[in-house]
Amino acid sequence: MRLSVFLLSCLLSFVLLGLTTDTPNLDNSTLKGKSFNNITLELSLKPFKKNDKAYIQDVANEIFTQWHALLRHTDTVSVMLWTSDGSEILDYKGNLTQPLEWARYIGNPNTEHEVGSGPKELSLHERAYLYMENPPKFTYGDLKFIIQTLKESGKRITGKPIRIGATFDPGPEFAKSEFKYKKHPEILGGNAMGHKTMVSCYATLNADKDAYAGFPKGIPADTPFGTFLGRQSQHFLTDLGYDYIWLSNGFGFGVEGWSSTGASFTGKAFQPEKLPDIKAKITNFWNLFRKECPQFQIQTRGTNLSTGADLARDGVDLQQIYGGKYNMLPPPNSPWAALDGDFGLEMVGYMSRMAELPDERYLFRYYTHDPWWVNSPWLDRYGSEPHDIYLPMSVARINAKGEVRLPTHLNFLTIDNSYGELPTQVPDEVTPHILKARYEAPTAPGPLVWVYPFEEYHRWAYTQPQRISEIYYGDWLIRQAINNGFPLNTIISTQSFQKVIASRSDYFNESILVSIVPEAGSSFEKQLINFVQKGGKLLVYGPADHASPDFLNLLNLQNETPLEGEFQVNSSITTDVLDKKYPDKIIHSALFSGGGVRTQVKNITDASTKVLAKMTQGVNERAVVWVRNKSDWQGGKIAYVRGTNSSKFTGGKLLTPDDPEELFTGPLLLRYVLKEFGVDYRIDKRNPSVKNPVLTIARSSNGFFFSGYCPNTTITHRFKMPQGIPILTGYETELRDGFSVYSMPKAWHRESRIFLEQNDGIVSCQEMTSGVKHMKRCLRLTGLKNATVRIYPDDNVQEADLNVYLNTRYPWKSGRTAFKLGDKKYGKHFVVENVSGELVTFW
Repeated sequence: MRLSVFLLSCLLSFVLLGLTTDTPNLDNSTLKGKSFNNITLELSLKPFKKNDKAYIQDVANEIFTQWHALLRHTDTVSVMLWTSDGSEILDYKGNLTQPLEWARYIGNPNTEHEVGSGPKELSLHERAYLYMENPPKFTYGDLKFIIQTLKESGKRITGKPIRIGATFDPGPEFAKSEFKYKKHPEILGGNAMGHKTMVSCYATLNADKDAYAGFPKGIPADTPFGTFLGRQSQHFLTDLGYDYIWLSNGFGFGVEGWSSTGASFTGKAFQPEKLPDIKAKITNFWNLFRKECPQFQIQTRGTNLSTGADLARDGVDLQQIYGGKYNMLPPPNSPWAALDGDFGLEMVGYMSRMAELPDERYLFRYYTHDPWWVNSPWLDRYGSEPHDIYLPMSVARINAKGEVRLPTHLNFLTIDNSYGELPTQVPDEVTPHILKARYEAPTAPGPLVWVYPFEEYHRWAYTQPQRISEIYYGDWLIRQAINNGFPLNTIISTQSFQKVIASRSDYFNESILVSIVPEAGSSFEKQLINFVQKGGKLLVYGPADHASPDFLNLLNLQNETPLEGEFQVNSSITTDVLDKKYPDKIIHSALFSGGGVRTQVKNITDASTKVLAKMTQGVNERAVVWVRNKSDWQGGKIAYVRGTNSSKFTGGKLLTPDDPEELFTGPLLLRYVLKEFGVDYRIDKRNPSVKNPVLTIARSSNGFFFSGYCPNTTITHRFKMPQGIPILTGYETELRDGFSVYSMPKAWHRESRIFLEQNDGIVSCQEMTSGVKHMKRCLRLTGLKNATVRIYPDDNVQEADLNVYLNTRYPWKSGRTAFKLGDKKYGKHFVVENVSGELVTFW
């Protein structure tokens, strides 16, 4: 009997450990082809609270067991070790018995105050504490054992290949660094955490007589830091059994990874003459590093900003870095949205960096814990709300083949907290949201597609340096637009767009393209003009100073004397409903808005042109928003928004938005003009200071997926689309003035497969079971009154597969009603007309 119990216990342990390699795969359709290539669990050494082999083994087992429900959806599992601050690489002498300085602190250990000392009122950025009493001591040999244990435990529990990554951070966080701040302060350049606190990738080292693994006779004077780090990394990664290295906090991407200013922008003036020298220095770093460390994969954190802003302010030439064939992954989304709620900046940075890629790989990174600064974002900063999952995971890029590509890699920063704990609550709560977002990830372009000038920006920076402020401004404008409800989710580069549209002219028929004014005489310009004239929808933003006569003619635009400063805004666009209205005064700064306002309608008598907003300064007037649709454009329409970047540099790290109580927020006009294309998203709120929501609308398997974040949940949302009024599955809505009206929680993610034409009433759409075999989805609508109903079933559903019943219930012996194929300009759907009461549809 005891033997049977023992055997049963062993079998149960075997199953719980998830030894899937020896069990049949009962469901090969996990994530419907959307599985990840790699999932990375980022980890400090803090959970290893004892330098004991059995204890280390237990911790490793717990790590992979906690995340097993998610790890089954990946080809490879990685663990990225935040061992120290990267100084463990710099200090390495090639001796595994060498003591290891590791990140056993909470706070900043590289200040003038010793760890655990100083007045109580000092913040964690001014002083550090040990994370526990008497933390264990480790050697490099102990670290090698931890790495080997993680590989063995991970393979045994997940059945997947396990890769281990090392990390290098340029700053003072995480661990004490004698190398950076005592021995070699000459390598410091950036000021992100105080004056001269961040290592510059293009610094050079002074002479050093100490022996290092890659420099056993010491460091010669003027050794490039790229050479030193590369050679040290090669020894360190090889000797300890690592598989790749992560360069953190903007390292390798300029000097100022976090700031809106940098080497080529002071906050008061741009310095484009510095760009060639900065580009050469950054290129030299990557080449020197790769010469010394040629094979290990490089993964990168990148900056907190975007492609255009980084290029203009700090000389970060992403095109050159991507094209260098360095075997690297591009930077992911910034974790700063968790810190400051700036989801517009996170989304613009993420999207602009994926417009073009070194290859098809890119990653999404999610901020679960912070092992250094006493916060666990999932539990505190996010309040266990999944907005920073659904918003960035609703983003998709379209490549040159017209394929919708999703992130191939998923990272979690980190799985342990500041006290070395591994709370099971976090993977238990986060995993379902990650999987749901992935199941419902985009499969087609969204209603808005950003055509990003990746190649143009990089070329103009050197060949047309006078346009550097325009390069800087464009991304900031879209950042503010997203922060004010502009529902953008899809990106394609101008180069890829031209290839896609040449082979698939109808690919973007259901989308509104969003673009800057194209380069004069370019093939991209010709294709945009043709797109509009053949029935396409195009929203153009930014200055038209360099537009060609052909494009100026398309827009019916002429440029006049540039103006800047204070203006009155006069708009005929229907805006949000506020108890206290938005102000009608706006400040347009040429420095931050790509030049002064010059735009005017050329032919004011043109019946196809409708002016929607003007800015007036004394006797001078400029048209800043208008639309045009000529009768021979086959239904095509173009909208133009000059755009004011309603923010400025006031010190600190990011541009500061203008006070919405005092000044009109210019980027709001980008959302408002969408009404002209039938996409009408409005907000009811008390006053201008109430922050607007962030919204994406994605297309997945022919459905519409709305994902949102409400900084203030007192607001009300109103929706109308070209297809009709969207009805969100699982919710009720009161139809008002032709809109579906909803009050939403802090974070939300909802599907719509039903659109209505109905004047008023309370309508509900609920998921249910049909009770009919082989039917996968069933939706019930109630509250219909003489409605036209548009139904968007899954992609693979044909007319013969769809069932529609009126005012009846299971077992569906009566009430079957006719439907017809809908107008293809609204996408693939079916229509039922003049419906009252209750409608059930299943497929």
